Amino acid sequence: MTIQEAAQRSGLSAHTLRYYERIGLIHSVGRNVSGHRDYVEADLRWLDFLTKLRTTGMPIADMCRYAELRRMGEHTSAERLAMLELHRERVRARIAELGADMVVLDHKIDNYRERM
Repeated sequence: MTIQEAAQRSGLSAHTLRYYERIGLIHSVGRNVSGHRDYVEADLRWLDFLTKLRTTGMPIADMCRYAELRRMGEHTSAERLAMLELHRERVRARIAELGADMVVLDHKIDNYRERM
């Protein structure tokens, strides 16, 4: 599929896809006979995972390291697992912070509603 189709399906812009390729987050995407990028379903699955990492707050540098380890093969599984476990703990901590913030917001909203 073209970069525009991949962008539409992934929810990322074509510019972001090119940037991800340039910094090594995605491997060199295959090319069609015209020389244009030709994304496949496996690329979209990887992009979906990268999007999850990014929306949960993983820094781009860590994402690049994870992608590099993935390309190196199965012998890096333990390091990749450790990276994901550490990231999961950071996400859990952030969720707890957001939960505490919601309590404050709910309290403030309740105060306004009681006065109206």
